[in-house]
Parts: sequence; structure tokens; C-alpha cells
Amino acid sequence: MRSVRARAALGATLVVAVALVAAGAAVLLVLRQNLIDQTDLQAEVAAREVASQIALDVPPDRLELPDEEERPVQVVAADGRVVAVSDQLEAVSGTSSTQVRARPLPPVGDGDDDDDDPARGEVSTEEPRFTSGRATVDGDSADYRFAAVLVTAGDRRTYTVHAGAPLTTEQDAVDTVRDTMLVGLPVLLVVVGSVTWLVTRRALRPVEGIRREMAAITASEDLSRRVPEPASRDEVARLARTTNETLAALKASVERQRRFVADASHELRSPIASLRTQLEVGAAHPGLLDVPGAVEDTVRLQQLAADLLLLARLDAGERPGRTRFDVAEMVRETAAARPGGRVPVEVDAPDGTEAEGSRSQLARVVGNLLDNAQRHAEHVVRLSVRPVRGGGVAVVVEDDGDGVPPGERERIFERFVRLDDARSRDEGGAGLGLAIARDVARRHGGALSVADSPLGGARFELRLPAGRRGAVPHGG
Repeated sequence: MRSVRARAALGATLVVAVALVAAGAAVLLVLRQNLIDQTDLQAEVAAREVASQIALDVPPDRLELPDEEERPVQVVAADGRVVAVSDQLEAVSGTSSTQVRARPLPPVGDGDDDDDDPARGEVSTEEPRFTSGRATVDGDSADYRFAAVLVTAGDRRTYTVHAGAPLTTEQDAVDTVRDTMLVGLPVLLVVVGSVTWLVTRRALRPVEGIRREMAAITASEDLSRRVPEPASRDEVARLARTTNETLAALKASVERQRRFVADASHELRSPIASLRTQLEVGAAHPGLLDVPGAVEDTVRLQQLAADLLLLARLDAGERPGRTRFDVAEMVRETAAARPGGRVPVEVDAPDGTEAEGSRSQLARVVGNLLDNAQRHAEHVVRLSVRPVRGGGVAVVVEDDGDGVPPGERERIFERFVRLDDARSRDEGGAGLGLAIARDVARRHGGALSVADSPLGGARFELRLPAGRRGAVPHGG
């Protein structure tokens, strides 16, 4: 039962078995009821034929009774006396009287009879009363359905005519249908289980191929391999396509992680080697120790470690905090906290612009954009905040430098990418600032893009969604 095929076959077989048993029981009940209704009709017709004779003043001993083997008849008076009975009827049950011998009734006085206006008998028009019983006719016992019809003779005496119809045909038909169902049900269930097993096996064959290929990929660690995709358009084909898409994304993620580790190792090697060299020189020749250079290398190493730690947290899926804050205030504080750079920063940040997220991470984004702008600007860097039509806020950082070529505007957001390879590492940075800025922007539901600036250089625009009402204010 650990196999999907076995569970599917068993489940289909059980469902079909329950459905067939229920349907068979319903068919048997309906068939039996229809046959009983037909038997009741036959018994009623026989009873009304005899009752019609009594209504026409035929004496009980002269009644023409139907075939006693097929339609046994018993006529019972109001006092329970049997006045007429089929000749070969030996025993009966299910009628109002178990007597099988006719006994004459006492004569009715004729002092009040009016010969000019004879009385007429009448057969009851009410629905007959049907009962089930047994009767023995000429030594043979069988089950019967009896119809009881009331009739009033011309002498005003009331009789009940019991006429029976055998249930043998009904019982034989029901037994035949039941036996046929009992024989055919196991055969049908075997067929259903086998067909379900074969169909499920054929349907799951591509899944087994996917499993084997995934096992081989896991064993070989070769993420360039792909699982086979069936030509069909069913769920298995969609599973195979989704699996291949997952493998492609996993391969890209692994390659990105490997490049990240290699680039991070390369970037860390330079400041560590420089710092070690300075310390070794200082240890051998204390007078030659470059303390400012060692401090600068240490600061650069610290910043690089902080950037790598933030990227690792972002890659791990860390979500920013959900606090509402004033973007203009955050921008002004970030610009004011920066040390005096080579190019001054012009700030245009009116109050009233709010966003939601991590204030510290977004301040880090603004700081990275300002670092990049001051590194490439000639004379001016402009930092502005403005609301966006439809809701939200935009933080724009512009400079008057050389700008970013259109073909490189997406590549600059990749990690460890620096467009000017001739620039020294101290001036050019490690190439992580813009990558961090875009990752943080996306995790806040925003976007970061670059375009040409009216100042002549690059224009970086950070768009953030508006803060929701009811969000917790910063510091609250």
C-alpha cells in the first residue's frame, strides 16, 4: 500500500464496489416493488370479479371462482364465517380467517322484501387492503399477496372477498437478478482494479522518470541537467516544466553564491594583506608604521564586513520592519550625518512624505546613493524628496558627473561590479553599495532605477510605497 498505483487501484475498486452495491440494492428494491405491485393488481382483479358476482346476487355456493392454483379465493361474511372457498385451497394465512371450509349462512327473512323494488348489491370502490401470507393449494405451499375487497349483496349482507396472487414469479426474478449481480460484481471489481492499476502505472511513468533524473542530479550535483518533459499538456508535464524551472533557478542561485564567495574573498584579501604588511613593517621598524593607513584599511575592512553581513541577511529572506516614518526627516538626518565630502550635497526634502519599512535600512540606501554620486560628481550632488502620483514617495539622487551608459544601467546593480576598472579600490569601493540599495528597495516593495540627470550625470530614483494607516510610527 506504499505505492500510489496500489492505493489508486484499491480506492477505485472500493468506490465502484460501494456504488455497485448501492445501485444493486436499489435495483432489487425497485424490481421487487414493481413485481409486488403487479401481483397486487392481479389479486385485486380476481377479488373484484368475485365481488361483482356477489353484488349481482349470485349465491356463494354458485360463485365462479378463478383457477385456484393461480388465484385462490376465500369469501368471508361479516361475522367471520367462510361462505365460499376455492376447492383445492387446503390452508391459508394472511387473510381475516384461517378457515378453509365454507359454512352456509342462516336464511334472511323476507317479510319486508319489496318484490317491485329489489335491492341491488354494491362493490366497494375503496382501495383494497393488501396483505402477504401463505396458502397451500393441492398440497403445494407458496407465498401469496391477498387483496381484500368489500361487497354488499342484494340481501344487504356484507362480505369480504380475499383473492390471492402467487409471489413465485417475483421471488424468482429477484433471486435471478441478485445471483447475477453477486456473480458479476467480483468480476467487475477485478476489471476495475486492473484497469486502474494499468492506467495509473502508465500515467505515473513520466513521474518515475522525473524521480530518477532528480536522484541522478542530486548524486552528481550537476545542476545543468534537466528532467524529461512529456509532450502532453497534463499535470505531469507542468510538474516537469516547473521542476526544470526550479533547477534553473537553483543553478543560478548556486552560481551567484559561488561568485559572491569568490568576489568577497578577493575583496577581503586586499585590505587584510595591506593591513598585515603595514603591521609587519611597523613591528620591524616602528618609525615607519603608517597609522592613518592602517586605520583606513581597518575602516574599509569593517565597512566591507558590514555590507557582506547585510547581503547575507537579505539573501536569507530577512523582512524589514513595518514602521511608519517621515522620509524627508530621514533624508535630512542622513545627509547631515555624513562627513564633508569632495562635493557638497544639496538637499530638498519638504515635510509630509511618509513611507513604511525599516528606517535604518532605507537610510543605508540613501547613504550608498550619496557615496556613489559624490564619487562620480564634478561639482554638485542634489538630494530631493517628492511625492509620487497615485501614492508613495520618491527619493532622487543626481550628480553632474559622466553618468551611466544605457547598456550598463542594469549591470551596475550586480554585486562587485565597478565600471571604472582603472579607479583605485579606495575611491571605487567594493561594488556592493548599489546592489545592497536595490535589494533593500525591492524588499520594501519599492524600486531603484537609474537614468540621465538634467545636471548631466546620473539620476538614481528610489520609489517607496506610501505608509499604511494604522502602522506603528517610528519610535512608537
